[in-house]
Amino acid sequence: MENQIVLFYILLLVIAFLYASVGHGGASGYLALMSFFSFAPETMRPTALLLNIVVSLIAFIQYYRGGHFKWEVFWPFALASVPAAFVGGFISVDAGVYKKILAVLLLISVVKLSGINIRTKALEIKQNTSIALIIGGCIGLFSGMIGIGGGIILSPVIVLLNWANMKQTAAVSALFILVNSLAGLAGLYLNGFDAGTTVLTMGIIAICGGLAGAYFGAKKFNNQLLKKLLAFVLLIASVKLMLT
Repeated sequence: MENQIVLFYILLLVIAFLYASVGHGGASGYLALMSFFSFAPETMRPTALLLNIVVSLIAFIQYYRGGHFKWEVFWPFALASVPAAFVGGFISVDAGVYKKILAVLLLISVVKLSGINIRTKALEIKQNTSIALIIGGCIGLFSGMIGIGGGIILSPVIVLLNWANMKQTAAVSALFILVNSLAGLAGLYLNGFDAGTTVLTMGIIAICGGLAGAYFGAKKFNNQLLKKLLAFVLLIASVKLMLT
């Protein structure tokens, strides 16, 4: 039992590091990890969102201090996603169906991000505000339904539309995840939730992994490596969702 706990915390540290390095909070990874270790379902969602908030905040601070955050890219997505995520948290849906749909979408993103034809220039196309609002609203609603921050969907969308480079995308995604996770947690709070007694220890470990991942992601890793890391993160999340 003790060995299982140690393994769980090690994997939690790795997940926090990997997700923070590409500007993600890691909710999908935390949910998958907790399900494998037989956490009670009623504690998984709020715990994942709480960890998401901590890690995404750390990632955002690091990327913001590195000069990568672009407000004009962020605000249309967030304006529509935050209320949609709050509403999504109250909608009762078949979680299995939505996880399978999300897994397929992530696999498509993995293929595109891993391809040799993906452009890596800093910024070539001006963002369309109307399209960004629609995308943000859809991602927010979908994220609220399944309990993630939505950055894992937003990141490949921004890159594929060529509205920002990888580090700018990571910075925008980090804050996007933060505000959506707060909105989702607010919805859960209104209905009452139990985050479990181990959340403090998990939070400390997530902070350590998040700090290291965000630091290396914002200052040390190059865009090509970040693209590969993001593709790897999306692949892992897709496999976990398929198996859940």
